[in-house]
Amino acid sequence: MRIPRAWKTGLLISALCLYAWGQAPPSQTPPSPPAKDAPVNEMKGMPPRATPGDYQAHAAAGTLTVAAEFLGHSIPTPQGTLTTEDYVVVETALFGPADARLKISSDEFSLRVNEKKASLPGQPFGMVFRSLKDPDWAPPDAPEAKSKSSFSTGGQGGQGNDPPAPVHMPLELQRAMQQRVQKASLPAGDRALPQAGLIFFPYRGKASGIYSLELTYAGPAGKATLTLQP
Repeated sequence: MRIPRAWKTGLLISALCLYAWGQAPPSQTPPSPPAKDAPVNEMKGMPPRATPGDYQAHAAAGTLTVAAEFLGHSIPTPQGTLTTEDYVVVETALFGPADARLKISSDEFSLRVNEKKASLPGQPFGMVFRSLKDPDWAPPDAPEAKSKSSFSTGGQGGQGNDPPAPVHMPLELQRAMQQRVQKASLPAGDRALPQAGLIFFPYRGKASGIYSLELTYAGPAGKATLTLQP
């Protein structure tokens, strides 16, 4: 059977391409898919204090010790203190024997405020982002509102002015605040002890109106209840 000339040409080109691919240096081979980046802003927590007695309160949970201190609506970070109106904050630490490890989660903690029956559950740090504020940040001076008309009528001169547009914190500053909160939060997952960091509880009332606080831990290590100072 006679093979058409076009087929012969196609087969020859394919063979040459395969040969060239096999002889190509490694630098010309298709790059492999990039590996996924590791998390940049891992929860590092806060440096644990020297002993559990350096906190407002501490209590045993099995062979471990839970220590804590109430911070109100303040969020301390190495770069300065942030605030949140929607959450109250408890700096918490977990101590244990040498080489002890513990699986940690914020939902193992609850806060009872003013002797109420229902306790406030610990929340992931990301829930706080929407209400974060930096007391040291001030919006730039807004330009003076321009009058729609250069004429003024008696008693009604201000009616032609445009209201000033709301000023929002730049996105890069918001992200920086969120990263600060993430790094200061109590680290989650399987961790070597001691560990310390912040836990957040939903509470929109004023901290000055709190007269009693009980922090409860119920996790793999056991159970402990601590009486904190408002």
